[in-house]
Amino acid sequence: MTAGDRATPGAAYRPRRDPLWFTRTRAYTLFVLRELTSVFVAWSVVFTLMLADAVLGGSLETFAALAARPWMIAINVVALAATTFHTITFLNLAPKATVVRLDGYRLPAWMIQGGNHSLWLVVSAVIAFFVLRGFQ
Repeated sequence: MTAGDRATPGAAYRPRRDPLWFTRTRAYTLFVLRELTSVFVAWSVVFTLMLADAVLGGSLETFAALAARPWMIAINVVALAATTFHTITFLNLAPKATVVRLDGYRLPAWMIQGGNHSLWLVVSAVIAFFVLRGFQ
């Protein structure tokens, strides 16, 4: 028997992987969708940095023309929906990652989620108030 006749240790049977493995269950699908929304979160950061550069650099008119293009509006609408989904799923996972105890008792998940979602709405309302008001 020569060295080429022996089976290599890694040559064991390996079943084919299903490229759509995550579609088997709802939990897997939501997990993969949440991970994919990170791309749109990154786009939102880049877009905000572009806006800040335009404001500080004095080229706001050029940026406004770019932002008003239909394809850019479509990307930002999708990014808003994806970022909202990402935020909601992140806030819903917080009770699993954070254990809050008061007087030795663990706070229920709904209290942590409720606090997170309430704070998110309050901060969003304050920002919307100043943006829509024009910082007057």
